[in-house]
Amino acid sequence: MASPVVTDFPLDGILPKKETGASSFLTKNPDFDGRGIVIAILDTGIDPGAPGLQVTTDGQPKIIDLVDVTGSGDVDTSKVVQAKEGQITGLTGRTLKVPSGWQNPSGDYHVGVKCLFDLCPRLLKERLTRERREKWDPQHRQKLAEATKALEIFDNNHSSPNQEEKFTRADLQAQIDILTSLDKKYSDCGPVMDCVVFHDGNTWRVCVDTSQTGELETCKLLTTFRNEREYGTFSEEDMLNFAVNIHNDGNVLEIITNSGSHGTHVAGISAAHFPDQPERNGVAPGAQLVGIKIGDTRLGSMETGTALVRAMIKVIELNCDVINYSYGEASHWPNSGRICDILSELVDKHGKIFLSSAGNNGPALSTVGTPGGTTSAIIGWCRCSVSPEMMVAEYSLRERLPIMQYTWSSRGPTHDGDLGVSISAPGGAIAPVPNWTLKGCQLMNGTSMSSPNASGCVALILSGLKANGVVYSPVSVRRALENTAKKIDGVEMFSQGHGLIQVERAYEFLMRYQDQKGNHVKFSVTCTANKRGIYLREPYRLQKPSEIAVTIEPCHLESRTGQEEKISFDMYFCLVCDEPWVKAPSHLQVMNTSRTFNVNVDPRGLSEGAHYTEICGYDVSCTEKGPVFRVPITVIVPSRIKDQKQFTITYQDLSFRPGQSHRKFIDVPDGASMAVVHLQSADTEKNCRIMIHAMQIFPTSPYKKYEFEKLVTLSDLGETTQAFPVQDDSTLELCLVKWWANLGEVTLNCDITFHGIQLDNKTPVMNAADGVTRFNVRAKLKNEEISPAISLKALSQPLRPTEYKVRCLHGPRDLLPEGRQIYALELTYKFLLNKVTEVIPDCSMLSDLLYESVYESQIWMVYDCNKQLMGCGDAYPRSYSMKLEKGDYTLILHVRHEKRDMLERLKNVVLLLHHKITTAITLDIYPTWQNSLVSGKKLISINMVRGQSYPFFIAPIPDDKLPKSVGAGYILSGNLSFVKEEPMKKASSVTFKYIITTVAPSSKNGKSKGEEKTKEEECQESIRDHKISWIPKLKVDNPLYAELKQEFPDHLPLHAARLQALDSAKDRLQHLGEIMEVCRLVLSKIDQPALLAYYGMKTDESAEAEIVKGKMDKQKAALLDANVKLGLAQADAILKSPSELTDDSQDELELPLVIVDEVNDTYREIIKWAEPTDSKVLPFSISHAIVNKYYGKALQLLFKQCEDKSNKEAEKRCVEIYRSLGWDHCERHFANWLHVKMPASYRPF
Repeated sequence: MASPVVTDFPLDGILPKKETGASSFLTKNPDFDGRGIVIAILDTGIDPGAPGLQVTTDGQPKIIDLVDVTGSGDVDTSKVVQAKEGQITGLTGRTLKVPSGWQNPSGDYHVGVKCLFDLCPRLLKERLTRERREKWDPQHRQKLAEATKALEIFDNNHSSPNQEEKFTRADLQAQIDILTSLDKKYSDCGPVMDCVVFHDGNTWRVCVDTSQTGELETCKLLTTFRNEREYGTFSEEDMLNFAVNIHNDGNVLEIITNSGSHGTHVAGISAAHFPDQPERNGVAPGAQLVGIKIGDTRLGSMETGTALVRAMIKVIELNCDVINYSYGEASHWPNSGRICDILSELVDKHGKIFLSSAGNNGPALSTVGTPGGTTSAIIGWCRCSVSPEMMVAEYSLRERLPIMQYTWSSRGPTHDGDLGVSISAPGGAIAPVPNWTLKGCQLMNGTSMSSPNASGCVALILSGLKANGVVYSPVSVRRALENTAKKIDGVEMFSQGHGLIQVERAYEFLMRYQDQKGNHVKFSVTCTANKRGIYLREPYRLQKPSEIAVTIEPCHLESRTGQEEKISFDMYFCLVCDEPWVKAPSHLQVMNTSRTFNVNVDPRGLSEGAHYTEICGYDVSCTEKGPVFRVPITVIVPSRIKDQKQFTITYQDLSFRPGQSHRKFIDVPDGASMAVVHLQSADTEKNCRIMIHAMQIFPTSPYKKYEFEKLVTLSDLGETTQAFPVQDDSTLELCLVKWWANLGEVTLNCDITFHGIQLDNKTPVMNAADGVTRFNVRAKLKNEEISPAISLKALSQPLRPTEYKVRCLHGPRDLLPEGRQIYALELTYKFLLNKVTEVIPDCSMLSDLLYESVYESQIWMVYDCNKQLMGCGDAYPRSYSMKLEKGDYTLILHVRHEKRDMLERLKNVVLLLHHKITTAITLDIYPTWQNSLVSGKKLISINMVRGQSYPFFIAPIPDDKLPKSVGAGYILSGNLSFVKEEPMKKASSVTFKYIITTVAPSSKNGKSKGEEKTKEEECQESIRDHKISWIPKLKVDNPLYAELKQEFPDHLPLHAARLQALDSAKDRLQHLGEIMEVCRLVLSKIDQPALLAYYGMKTDESAEAEIVKGKMDKQKAALLDANVKLGLAQADAILKSPSELTDDSQDELELPLVIVDEVNDTYREIIKWAEPTDSKVLPFSISHAIVNKYYGKALQLLFKQCEDKSNKEAEKRCVEIYRSLGWDHCERHFANWLHVKMPASYRPF
């Protein structure tokens, strides 16, 4: 029988509001829908044109302001120009037509340039690149077909070509080769747009030339978004909306776009309003939004310290009520660092309510991220849940499962004992996304979605409180949320926090207890060693009861508490804990000072697993309002390995429902170095998806450092084996979770086996100067067979800064409250690459630190010799690798802080440039010192007996096997592994470093003695040579050359110096005739037949061979240089226009009369001595090809020149040749690239 057609769609599950009581609250209080509340969305940016983000329920603008605080949208508009005849010249070189309707009393126009792709999120850039390629391909195919046909016609008409015809054919073939190469190497920089900023007498105005033709009349004129709330769209193709802000008196333009769709989706969950489709509304449709883009487009939407500090400044400036932050990272230590301090200041001093996601790094415990799970001041750490209604509406699951947490959601507690998770909220929604996605809405999930849901709920509550004149604070709101949250059955405390947020109950709580004493006082909980809770996890903490000092300190909101109130503050608490293994005082009196009491935790007798409880402090005058403060207590009791032979622990018949987890805590045996997990399904019918997550935690280390995570799919009766490194004498959590949406129940068997292969040095480093180096290895658990191998795959080059400067960052966006100015340190590093290399810049002193860093921010940019941006990165270097061509590069590192002296400390900081080695270097390992010294028999394997130590010896790397261009202080790094087969090979590996202390000098032949000269002769020659060295430095009309020419008419270096002076003169074209004359003079002084005869000899065995060779090489170089300069002068005389010789104030001068045959004669002379592609000859080879209109050949040679060292002149000549060939699509494409490859200056940070 067919199932009935159900026409009622479960709309409640699309954007969940029912589970939190938001729907019910709005039904009872329709005017408390977020009106009067401003939510700041710190994310990837909000699209002002996205559905549902235009107006609030009461007709107010939905988005109050849009800002990009990352700097990725900044444009340098410091260049000022004046209009002439209604036109200005943009930085692209385009003529920009100024509309007659523009008002500009000063007449000054600030101009800048921006590439659209620099503003595009990754997915949009990929789509546009694909679409633009689809437009390029037909044109390119047509030109390729035309070139191929031209060659076929030529071959048909010239069966026996002469020499000139051969050149013509080669040129036709070159055109085909060039077109084929351009097709293979196609790369698109995207549209490049001129930007114009001017003041109309009232405000700053901005016009971005989205037409790319200079027709500014067709482009939208904008101003600072907050003033008029207007935005533009770059084009119908991209549908990327943008807004603008102007800084520093028009010298900096800020273009605001999105770095991803995430921020718009988050904004839609919090506060979208659809007047005609209320079921699609966000949680608080009456709230207004401020879109603060903190996801840097340059870094793939990564947040930076710069962005977060500027965001805090903007939040205070706009007086936002609620802050939503759906970002975060793993940190080394909780609740400290410059960024965390500034975030805390925002809450504690300025009274802002900050809600943040906890992270998506579960399911193991202690995986909450920073700042959401680790910063005390942030009041809303949100875990994400998925309800039955969401499962049906959003995920189209066949079954309605009980409410649960997503598999990947992070769990508490924090490393310092805090619960780490405050509340839960629905963690998925189908909500608006930016127009550039070409979708109206999209499904996203994670704690990123739970946080805006909670933010919307808080906005509803605050809307009601404001309407009723109730005073609230971050403290009172947090307390209400936690004390009224709804516990989710079957979900552990570490996952759900205090429960699912309940809007009505929290609102009623705040209304009922609005006048209670201490309502706005935060009670800071600090335990021994400055921790925020009690966390007993490691085995040594479980042997006996622990006595912990707990300090409770009242913290008043600075802006609301007077001195008299502080003096009179006095509260009485009763302390309650439900668990018998915790002993604490029964009462505590707290005045306006910290109070300390002792807590006794006795973990003996607790069962294996995780245990959580709290000491709750209740106000004795009103216990019904729930705890005023809580002391979180977590105890982890691990299992001990009973099998002392194989060190295996087995778990049989583990049953899994969707989303169900099994946590196994194991005391890792002393001497263990890796664990092997074996999973086998006992189900004969179903597949299953299992998340394996292993975790150990250590002080001042992020949880990611000691974790293993793998999502595996097991077929019926299937199995998997996984291995990972472990640290001994520490608790290991092995968490197995069935994927939340994987229906059905399965049974698994699991065993975990430990192996112990330990070096005497856990971080082995070999110093090359030590020669043979010894290491000892021991099997501490059981007998093991090992096969040591060392593979080095990276070379680290230390760089010292060549320049440093500390700048004061002017402007309100870099000015903290109370006039605290932010400064920036800019360090410049130079490096040279001799071949194509993949590199990773790493300021190791600051790396992997963001929120917890004592500095505000770090970001670096790498430029080539033409100032083209090649890449950038931030505090996490391994996320940003670049493949660079050979050449010179400049890296600029930018670090910020409000104290200059803190920045001065870094002025000499060393930066490491990690090079990826193409072919790994293998170090030889020997069983004895003697073998390593004489390169004898190598070590193959060792059968180790438990407990016995075994040495092995490593010989230094021979000089000829070291990478080229290494220097003293360079470091080779890779892995030392002990097991041959995977997965144990990787698990058994440790990082190995090889320090290069000295480098063998390159062999150079010493100078042979020439004929003896008297001191007087040496003096005269020295004076002559010194005078000659000044000729290129003086003006061309200086008489020095003429004087020396009379005295030394046959001295070649003298004429070469004159040639250099003429050739490098600014007015070179005016001296073409003299250049040719001097070149012929040089050539006449060289005995070319004798030179040819010398280089025709096989060998010269005479006693003076070396001296003769030196003289002949100098003559050949002079001959080649003169011929090349002669040829270039001849070519210029043909190619250049007479008008290029003079400026407008002078009469035109005549060019020397030169014919093409003369250029060809010079070319034939040159190729007797060198290849046309020789770097010294190449400039003339290019000109020769252009003179003969061999444009294909010219392009090939120009490409060669650009490969060696790109320059603007060569790139421009390529564009001119495309035009001459009629390849219009290539001309447009590469003319566009010129603005990206050859910018006028470095980009702003």
